[in-house]
Amino acid sequence: MTGRNPRRLVLPAPAKLNLFIHVTGRRSDGYHLIQTVFRLLDWGDEIELEHRDDGRVERIEGPDDIAPDDDLAVRAARLFQGETGIRAGADIRVRKRIPAGAGLGGGSSDAASVLLGLNRIWGVDWPLARLAALGGTLGADVPVFVHGRSAFAEGIGDELRPVELVDAWFVVVWPGVGVATRDIFQAPELTRNTPALTIAGLLRSATRNDLQPVAIRHCPVIADALRWLEVFGDARMSGSGSSVFVTATDEASARDIAAAGPWPAWAVRGVNVSPLHRALAIEA
Repeated sequence: MTGRNPRRLVLPAPAKLNLFIHVTGRRSDGYHLIQTVFRLLDWGDEIELEHRDDGRVERIEGPDDIAPDDDLAVRAARLFQGETGIRAGADIRVRKRIPAGAGLGGGSSDAASVLLGLNRIWGVDWPLARLAALGGTLGADVPVFVHGRSAFAEGIGDELRPVELVDAWFVVVWPGVGVATRDIFQAPELTRNTPALTIAGLLRSATRNDLQPVAIRHCPVIADALRWLEVFGDARMSGSGSSVFVTATDEASARDIAAAGPWPAWAVRGVNVSPLHRALAIEA
């Protein structure tokens, strides 16, 4: 990156894990109230942005199974362009590593990287809080990626308090299928009355992913992946699925476990500060 407003940026779009998810209620508008800890990862997609003078926003590269107009990266760029009234445009290249429907926040992270990147390229200079509020209209997970800190989240996942977590390596396993978040949250059997915890209470209480039993009923292969991974520790599902994860003792162990399984798997490092923020030299 060169200059205050470079014409081109290549940025990380990191994945996340939900270390747990408790569903504590449901609002009158249908949105669910949750408590979770978002753990950012030093692994994910890559977003390339290049300034255009003609005002067009085009996805030049991206996943074949997502139409450009449906891609959250494109939607984020066009929303930001409309809200700011900027006359510039951008070429967007989305290089996916995070599987779709995996509970790892891939689309939301792509959107956040586009918002922060275009904020820099177009010289808009919106503060993070304003970008996060805009991103929240695209998806409940976008704000955590905009703020760029591992966080304890409440509300619909948008009330964030940064947390400092110990360094950790994880093994993330994707059982080869995606899960639709909407289907999981709309399932009648979903537990919606888990008692709310305080941050201090998390240290004393057992946690779980309330979405996991529902996701397994929709997608039984998740249970197969969990059974395989539970040999190595307390395995659980991230988000609404379908990916599952376990904490490893170190990088070498994580890589050994990831290489041993029958499904795509990655050894990933949990971080407190997003690699996106490090790339853009954004401070808390």
